[in-house]
Amino acid sequence: MGTPKALLPFAGEPLIAHIVRRLQRRFDEIIVVAAPEQRLPDLPVMLVRDEVAFQGPVGGIYYGLRAAHGETGFVTSCDSAFASEPLISHLLSLSSGFDVVVPRWGGRLQPLHAVYRRTVLPFLEAQLANGELRPVFLYDKVETRIVEEDEIRRFDPDGDSFFNMNTPDDYAAALRRWQTADGEPESQPINCTVELLGVARMLAGMQEIDLRLPAAATIADAFAELSRRLPSLAGRVVGRNAADLIEGYACNINGLEFVTDVSSRVKDGDRIVILSADAGG
Repeated sequence: MGTPKALLPFAGEPLIAHIVRRLQRRFDEIIVVAAPEQRLPDLPVMLVRDEVAFQGPVGGIYYGLRAAHGETGFVTSCDSAFASEPLISHLLSLSSGFDVVVPRWGGRLQPLHAVYRRTVLPFLEAQLANGELRPVFLYDKVETRIVEEDEIRRFDPDGDSFFNMNTPDDYAAALRRWQTADGEPESQPINCTVELLGVARMLAGMQEIDLRLPAAATIADAFAELSRRLPSLAGRVVGRNAADLIEGYACNINGLEFVTDVSSRVKDGDRIVILSADAGG
């Protein structure tokens, strides 16, 4: 790239700040692993430094996972500006019984958009000692779940999660991609209201909730945020993958149409109604 990727301006802020802000919608703890002397802006994260420089992704995964308080961590890179929140939720939902959940896109495993358990720490430590600096060397040594393209496309149809910025041309393409159809930056968040009927209202203990979603958010993004804000709905109204409703529930937009495609965009001011069969809808 010729300049530190983490500091590239993106959507009005350094790229690393943009990535952190998006992940904050999904995670309570965020750890940024940086090189020993790497300069970064002030971020609301736990900052961890590589103990040994130039150990590549294996070092970053090891030091970050070692510092985590939870048993499972989602790992991504500082330039994954278009990561799909529904896909992240789906990868996390698959982690039970596995040490690693890693997507395969374009015929290549994606170790920097994957879920790792702390059970892999001894294996990563051994890899560092042996100079095995590629994460893929880990996967044959532990229980690994590979998520193939057809499964990924249910949550990220075009594989935008795996778009990286490695050259100035990549960066320029990312900036173009961040433009809306009318040429204005997609930096303004979307505000919508979710109304709950029937069993959904009973479980949540409330009638409606206001959500603030990222620009270009989809119905799946709204379900993921609803599940995060109201955990009582997770697995009982919103599916375990946090990207769709379970059978027996339906979603209506503005009283006009029922949703059949969760990749449909949410518009600012939309009223999303979630109802169960016993609500008479």
